[in-house]
Amino acid sequence: MKTQSLLSTVASAVLLAACAAPAPAPTSAPATASAAATEPVYQCNADGARFAVGQPLSPQLEAAARVRAGAGTVRALKPGEAVTMELNGGRLNLDVDARGRVTDVRCG
Repeated sequence: MKTQSLLSTVASAVLLAACAAPAPAPTSAPATASAAATEPVYQCNADGARFAVGQPLSPQLEAAARVRAGAGTVRALKPGEAVTMELNGGRLNLDVDARGRVTDVRCG
């Protein structure tokens, strides 16, 4: 009798589980694709930032040089400082001397 009761309980549980609706699939894939499509693409042109050569480095100079070069980011490279060597076409590099003056501008 216990076996028959146990079997009917298990059978009922299986039938109820089969009636449950599956969880809906996430729909975030199209949202990320549209977000990636709206990100701006920057292409650095160092000629636009040549005005900065000889000037003392400041946050205002960095911002102006970045905008005029059409770059998305800017980094100041000081003498002896370790830097990454990956090429980034949207980044402006400002080479700075020991006195804090910009000596060269380049993209990458």
